[in-house]
Amino acid sequence: MNAPESPLAHATLEELVFDNSFAGLPENFYTRLPPAGLPDPYLVAFSQPVAEMTGLTPQEAQRPLFCEVFAGNVLLAGSAPLAAVYSGHQFGVWAGQLGDGRAHLLGGLSNRLGHWEIQLKGAGRTPYSRGADGRAVLRSSIREFLCSEAMAALGIPTTRALCVVGADLGVRREAMESAAVVTRVAPSFVRFGSFEHWASRGKNGELQRLADYVIDTFRPECRSFDNPYSALLADVARRTGELIAHWMAAGFMHGVMNTDNMSILGLTLDYGPFGFMEAFDAGHICNHSDEGGRYAYRNQPQVAQWNLYRLADAMATLIGSKPSTAQAVVDAHYGDAFESRFEQLMRAKLGLAAAHPSDEDFIAETFALLQQHRPDFTLFFRALSRLPAAANRENQATIDAPLRDQFIDRSACDTWLTHWRSRQSSTPWPDDQREAAMLAVNPKYILRNWLAETAIRHARNNDFSELERLRVCLSRPYDEQPGFESYAALPPDWAQGLEVSCSS
Repeated sequence: MNAPESPLAHATLEELVFDNSFAGLPENFYTRLPPAGLPDPYLVAFSQPVAEMTGLTPQEAQRPLFCEVFAGNVLLAGSAPLAAVYSGHQFGVWAGQLGDGRAHLLGGLSNRLGHWEIQLKGAGRTPYSRGADGRAVLRSSIREFLCSEAMAALGIPTTRALCVVGADLGVRREAMESAAVVTRVAPSFVRFGSFEHWASRGKNGELQRLADYVIDTFRPECRSFDNPYSALLADVARRTGELIAHWMAAGFMHGVMNTDNMSILGLTLDYGPFGFMEAFDAGHICNHSDEGGRYAYRNQPQVAQWNLYRLADAMATLIGSKPSTAQAVVDAHYGDAFESRFEQLMRAKLGLAAAHPSDEDFIAETFALLQQHRPDFTLFFRALSRLPAAANRENQATIDAPLRDQFIDRSACDTWLTHWRSRQSSTPWPDDQREAAMLAVNPKYILRNWLAETAIRHARNNDFSELERLRVCLSRPYDEQPGFESYAALPPDWAQGLEVSCSS
């Protein structure tokens, strides 16, 4: 049974009213050019919630015109496609000018839910392609589509994905693959690197123009401060801190936290070699291309702070009075935002009804347990959610079995559970209420690499049913879903060696 149609979702493709606030910036901020499109495109994946969010009636996905538009073959009225320029640090090294090497911003759609920019990723070369083909492949497009929507369902700030359109067009990566275009949706795609671009060229006028655009369009509350640019940095720092806390609490790893992949609005941006933690290892590197482990799970909070230092460097002439970029980030309270939100999220995952002075130590103890014994991160917290806060010695082993069985050393689990129950007694909470609260924050379903790979293998044979089935499951990650139990399982043997890299 289909969900009731959103009251916003009433427009046909022809009735969409595009605007493009970013195109109001001077023309050296971008290059206007049409997407290259795809031959004989077909629909691979579609998100009804994103269509409704933008005001597009979902039935439009059934029209041939839908694929033509979101392959880049047909431009709708008011669309003025462009590719934006930016720069950035990649793996800690200044990379110079970058830009939308394979992305075309079609325009924006506004409604009472907000302003939504519509961007095609994989629609051909731009002046910023740096010799690349400007294409995206089916594999990476499916992964980005699924993860965008999975992250939204988990409540993590993210760009969204409307659809994936494919074609029988060969693209060479390590091997020949088929091309695809993913349609990304976000209020803005401005990045830390957008500011670095103008600062690196000493273009203070353009730098201020960009900052004014972000403030006036997305953060008008910053105008009430004596220095709105300092207030903007503080806003970015706070949102980034909270975003990384969400990543860490969900066991998510971005894989390529370059400054050009960091959203000025605090969204998860540019899904490439991402991963969700399975057998816990704080040093896990989800990106096969990250040979030095710069973007390992445990490094993400520090990398985000380093990236904020680079943003503060770029904004230094606007902020003016700050003694140093490091102090600017400290004053912007990145650390406080990360730590307070992370502790809040972990208390919720652990089923702690209220804060207690011992929480920081207990959370550290929990991660030490996970690190030493390597249970599956998601399954550990899901199983914990159903355990009672008290158990008799006679039946404790049986009651605790769903969690204990994840450990080779069950005595280590028993010791930790004794501490967990002791902590529960500090802020008592009826078991039924606590269990419901924990199940609402500890997902049963995450986008495991083997699930994405299974959907990709089916899609390569023009079978998109597994992709849709997985999308539906991931849209309700906290619910018990009969028929989907296998999607919550540990990776099968064939998936143990799966690797993802920057190649897409």
